[in-house]
Amino acid sequence: MDNLIHIPGEEPFSENAIAYLDALAHILNKDPGAKNYPEVATFAFFCRKGNLLKLKKKWLSENSLRLGRGLVFHITPSNMPVTFAWSLVFGILSGNVNIVKVSSKKYAQADIICHAIYELSKEPEHQRFSARHVLVSYNAESSASTYFSSICDVRIIWGGNATIDEVRKNKLPPHSFDVTFADRYSLCVINADKFNDEKAPEQVASGFYNDTYLFDQNACSSPHLIVWLGADENVETAKRKFWKIVYDLAKARYNFQPHSAVDKLTTFYYQAVQSEGIKKADMPDNLIWRTELKAVSKDIDKYRCYGGYFSEYKASSLKELANVFSNKFQTLSYYGIEKEVLIRFITQLKPIGIDRIVPIGKTADFSLLHDGFNLIDTLSREIELI
Repeated sequence: MDNLIHIPGEEPFSENAIAYLDALAHILNKDPGAKNYPEVATFAFFCRKGNLLKLKKKWLSENSLRLGRGLVFHITPSNMPVTFAWSLVFGILSGNVNIVKVSSKKYAQADIICHAIYELSKEPEHQRFSARHVLVSYNAESSASTYFSSICDVRIIWGGNATIDEVRKNKLPPHSFDVTFADRYSLCVINADKFNDEKAPEQVASGFYNDTYLFDQNACSSPHLIVWLGADENVETAKRKFWKIVYDLAKARYNFQPHSAVDKLTTFYYQAVQSEGIKKADMPDNLIWRTELKAVSKDIDKYRCYGGYFSEYKASSLKELANVFSNKFQTLSYYGIEKEVLIRFITQLKPIGIDRIVPIGKTADFSLLHDGFNLIDTLSREIELI
């Protein structure tokens, strides 16, 4: 591993990086197993040369003189099987050498991508660039994180507060710094008036299903709070239509685990003790658990459960939510709301913590702007030339 310290950084979006990632996309697209996992297909689509050249034009200033910061050590989450690959891509595109800690949990999605990376490393034209990154896996008792922290220029930590605190016990060199992606809480806002007129409500509900059930609501961007806007009678009609479609999708596609029923019941009891006037909405079974709220408290993020547990609230406008947000909030997904309304909401009320506003169905899309960090700028250094 010591040899990684001596490999120089490259300019962001280098020809080598784009060629390597495009070749990786080709291998993934040829893998028949990749087609079974939308997140792998999305990752491969992102890595295409055409897409990377568009991103280069958008994210890299022609007048800036930049190089990767050096060695980036990535500590990635155990409950999101593809995040390690996205983190690696962020490091590659910003011009760095990378050590990526991959979870020891077995996921087919991770195996497919790791296999593709291994196969690519054997191709002569990509062997040299492949030596710029290493994937590692080890248990909690290992001292590897201490060592990798001691030699890195940037450490990226994905995880909850406890994970971040534990990793930070490992010292960094004086010039190095952390980029942390902590657990966040997200919500979805739906305009019922518009939804009732939607000609393809199945498409909207399917996007919501992908945002939530595909990741068991483990992703920070997966909504847990659902806020309805619109006339009361329209909200009730929209709820029935929307949740019926989502339920049918979950019934057909989601692998429900018995422990999820226990977790949802426990979370509801905890929420009921702490909150006034909540009630459980009627649903056929435990595939979807909807907790209807009379008000949204500032500690709403405490009542977070996985596998289809949603707190639900009818609001008169987005203004009602302004004082609820904190730096724990990440993504606001929406349907039926004009962008101008969202811009005014942000610029006038300046809510704390919202870093992303995306349409329903787009919450899992990775971007080079993540949790408020411009990752190309953050993971590279700009050299002043006078």
